[in-house]
Amino acid sequence: MTKRKMFFRMITASLIRRRSRMFVALLAIAVGATILCGLVTIYYDVPKQMGEQFRSYGANMIFVASAESEVLTEDSMKEALSYIKDDQLVGVSPYRYETVSVNEQPIIVAGTDIAGVQKTSPYWYIDGEWPAASGEVLVGEETADLLSVKVGDRLTMTYSQQAMENPDQPAETDAAAAEGAITKDYTVVGTLDTGGNEEEYIFMSLEDIAAQTGDSGRVDVAELSVSASQDELNAYVEKITDKVPAVTPRLVKRVTQSETTVLSKLQALVLLVTIVVLLLMMICVATTMMAVVTERRKEIGLRKALGASNRSIVQEFMGESVMLGAVGGLIGSFLGFAFAQAVSVNVFNSTITFRPLLVPIAIIAAMAVTGLASLVPIRSATEVDPALVLKGE
Repeated sequence: MTKRKMFFRMITASLIRRRSRMFVALLAIAVGATILCGLVTIYYDVPKQMGEQFRSYGANMIFVASAESEVLTEDSMKEALSYIKDDQLVGVSPYRYETVSVNEQPIIVAGTDIAGVQKTSPYWYIDGEWPAASGEVLVGEETADLLSVKVGDRLTMTYSQQAMENPDQPAETDAAAAEGAITKDYTVVGTLDTGGNEEEYIFMSLEDIAAQTGDSGRVDVAELSVSASQDELNAYVEKITDKVPAVTPRLVKRVTQSETTVLSKLQALVLLVTIVVLLLMMICVATTMMAVVTERRKEIGLRKALGASNRSIVQEFMGESVMLGAVGGLIGSFLGFAFAQAVSVNVFNSTITFRPLLVPIAIIAAMAVTGLASLVPIRSATEVDPALVLKGE
């Protein structure tokens, strides 16, 4: 039998003989490793999960025309979007605002990408349906009350470039404006309730507003929902500003700053809890190992009397603690993933992916903590005086 096998058998036999005490230490290590592994998983997944939650509060970046170009086109907007990673871009909703006449009243209509709005503004409450075909519109609650329309009604809109440039001039006195006016009918498929300015508008597709005005390819502003950290968002702003002169990107600070503040505080809390758990695990392991050393004082004294060195005693006790740490870390790594999964599902309503790298990290961390916690008990074991112990003192 080799020395290594003999050493392993000695450690295993010692753990089995004191299985009740060692079970307590193993349980403490496993619980500590579970919480440690779970919190580390949550720590790295929190930005993603919280970012997804914050995306439901609206866009965190906007594109407007630069001072040089004065006009934001769909082409320049798409060029700017090419510098944002596809997996981080949640949605884009470009807006073009025009004033039309409905029942001889000036109303603001907003042309947009309906599918993009559903991603950038998921908090919008729709009574009815989203516009899905040409000729369908979404009317804000205030405008619906003003025009006395409801879902299923028809609206007739008239657009005149000259009339809209001179809204105070009566349309009937300007024959040229009347001849150049574009009139189209639309179906109200839904009403919009947001509690904000959106309730004052009528929303339609960009294709419909281009047909209504006879002009396409232009937008006034584009709202973006980007799932990225504050630093990444700032990097995108700098890159787009340098690469696309026609576009001026801006961050919606009340959203990005709130997200950054919440994430930093939550991560700090997770880090604090992790440190506290590690300290408690060290105390439990140290207490258990000290009790084991106290029980084995006569055995240690006898071994020293027979010629055993302090080094061999240190190796045996350290081997026991490291083995406990390895087993506890292995158990805790899988239980930690289950713990993190439960937290993610119940708090964020989404699942997380298993990180295989956490298994060796949890094992190494548990071994390091148990080894460190055993230093004081092991030192106490090396200070045992065989003469006094064998006398029964």
